[in-house]
Amino acid sequence: MNEVSHRRIKTNGIWVHIAEQGRGPLVLLLHGFPETWYSWRHQISFLANHGYHVVAPDLRGYGDSDSPLSPSSYTFMHYVGDIIGLLDHLGEQQAFVVGHDVGAAIAWHLSLFRPERVKASINLGVAYFDRNPNAKLGESLIRTFGDGFYISQFQEPGRAERTFARYDYLTVIKKFLLITQTDNLIAPPGMEIIDYLETPSRLPPWITEEELQVYADKFQESGFTGALNYYRALDLNWELTAPWQGSKIRVPVKFMVGENDIGFDINGIRQYIEGNVFRNLIPDLEVVMLDGHHYLQQEKHHQVSEEILSFLAKFPPE
Repeated sequence: MNEVSHRRIKTNGIWVHIAEQGRGPLVLLLHGFPETWYSWRHQISFLANHGYHVVAPDLRGYGDSDSPLSPSSYTFMHYVGDIIGLLDHLGEQQAFVVGHDVGAAIAWHLSLFRPERVKASINLGVAYFDRNPNAKLGESLIRTFGDGFYISQFQEPGRAERTFARYDYLTVIKKFLLITQTDNLIAPPGMEIIDYLETPSRLPPWITEEELQVYADKFQESGFTGALNYYRALDLNWELTAPWQGSKIRVPVKFMVGENDIGFDINGIRQYIEGNVFRNLIPDLEVVMLDGHHYLQQEKHHQVSEEILSFLAKFPPE
């Protein structure tokens, strides 16, 4: 089996870096915030060794992919366009698509916009919600959770970047990737979220200092603005996705979530994913809850890899 290889391809007007390994049916792995392709390091080799061509891009704004300057260049239209261009470049009509966090939101909308290009999807950590016709998402989150909410603080260009700069890059990565709290990420009044988040004194067994440093080094090169611009386009996304109001996800989906994920219980996410509304939006749905936190594909990488493989096995090559 070949090692993971790297290249940059031109898609949708930008250069996107991909890591890839293996031969066989195509599996795309889409990472979240604040990560890169490296968040899928365990799954890449595992799936490649089981007969799949695995491709993990750095999303636009991250790692070695281009970072357009304007937040308006980070809508779901742009991300989905990047993925469609990637599929075309690879000569593939369809792919299995696996997404986590921001990558899950992109995977949901890829399935919504272009279901004919998605053989099946596996999403981690972020559920699909129908568009609320009466309230823009960014504005709604600020009204609901206040200025201390992390997404609220990410809205103003430069604000989070200035506060992140109080810490070295490794500390910022630790503050996010090692979160264990289950309530919402809301800083007290007058405090910035990066100051509120704790820096663990000891690492959990599922990640090493060297692995965390890989992320830190990449964000030191790229900065955080490209990654944060996703959140700054939330209200523009709301405007652009109006034509899909009430539409269903018409591809087979497995949704995985950690039972100790942020806000899982207090925000009613557990009840939502176990209820009828979620299943009505996604008629062909399987839900798996794991004993873990938000960064499941790293914390519970053996379980997540096996869950992905078992789902892919339901769709043998034609």
